[in-house]
Amino acid sequence: MIAYIKGTLTMIEGENVVVETNGVGYEISCANPYSFQSSMNKEVIIHTYHYVREDAQMLFGFKIPEEKSLFAKLLNVSGIGPKGALAILASTSVGEVVSAIEREDDKYLTRFQGVGKKTARQMILDLKGKLTEWLPVEQDESSIFYEGEQTHSEQTKMVDEALEAMKALGYSEKELKSVRPKLEKEQVDSVDEYVRKGLSLMMQKS
Repeated sequence: MIAYIKGTLTMIEGENVVVETNGVGYEISCANPYSFQSSMNKEVIIHTYHYVREDAQMLFGFKIPEEKSLFAKLLNVSGIGPKGALAILASTSVGEVVSAIEREDDKYLTRFQGVGKKTARQMILDLKGKLTEWLPVEQDESSIFYEGEQTHSEQTKMVDEALEAMKALGYSEKELKSVRPKLEKEQVDSVDEYVRKGLSLMMQKS
C-alpha cells in the first residue's frame, strides 16, 4: 500500500496531477486537482489510496488523511465506486458528508453525482455512527482566530483558480460567471474550499 507520495508537482491535467520523486512520475487522480495549482513545481505531500483490481491499478490522492479515510469507507458501500466517491469529496467537505449521514439526510446525499435514493440509504445504513470523530466542531464566531485578514487580491486569485478548476471539470463560462459573485462574497482560506463552495452552488441550481 502506498500511503503517501512526497515529491515535486510537475503537471496538472484533467482530473490528475503528476508528482515526480526519485526520477519517477506518479499520476494521481484527485477530487479537485487544480486546488494544487499554487504548488506547481514545488514539493508536495499527497495522501494516496492505491486502488487495485484485476484489470487496473490507480492512485487516488487527497490533501488530508481524513479525505483518504472517508474515500476508503465510501468504497465499501454498495453502489459507490472510486469515481463516485471522488465526486462526493470534490463537492463538499468530510464533515458535511458525515453530518448528513448522522442526521440521515438522504435528500442531501442524493445531490451527489451517481448517488440515488437507494445508495444514499445504504450509505446511512453502513456508515452511521462509524465516522463521528469527523463531525465538524460547532464554533461561535467570537471564538475563531484569524491569523490575518485575507486581502482582496488574494481572494480574487483563489476565486480565479477555483473557477479554473471547475472549468476543467466541465462547467461552461456562462455557468462559472453566474456563481462568481457568490464566491467572491465567501470568506474561506483555500482554493479547495472555494471549489467546494462553487460545486455546491452548481448542485443547488441543478
